[in-house]
Amino acid sequence: MIIGVPKEIKTHEYRVGLTPTSVRELVSHRHQVIVEKGAGTGIGATDAVYEKAGARIGDPWEAELIVKVKEPQGPERARLQERQVLFTYLHLAPDPEQTEGLLRSGAICIAYETVTSPR
Repeated sequence: MIIGVPKEIKTHEYRVGLTPTSVRELVSHRHQVIVEKGAGTGIGATDAVYEKAGARIGDPWEAELIVKVKEPQGPERARLQERQVLFTYLHLAPDPEQTEGLLRSGAICIAYETVTSPR
């Protein structure tokens, strides 16, 4: 699977969807990981560290699975496609605009906050 890690664009969000250690683990299981340039800056992880872990620096929106931290902002929702899976916090209840945008995208969207057990 190709997994994409975009740089978070929500104001004051410095976290990143996957750490270099997580990237290394995924790559060891033969997944490809595409990390957006500068995505790890907020946690002190340079692009070179991600590359050393096995990631490619590029456009994460080309991936099959997109792993983020915060709910997708308008420009991010516009990039989602039907062939993709989004895994992130969504908090849909207070945000009908986000909900409608995600539905329009046709992507499969999995909210971290709804995953409560391993099965």
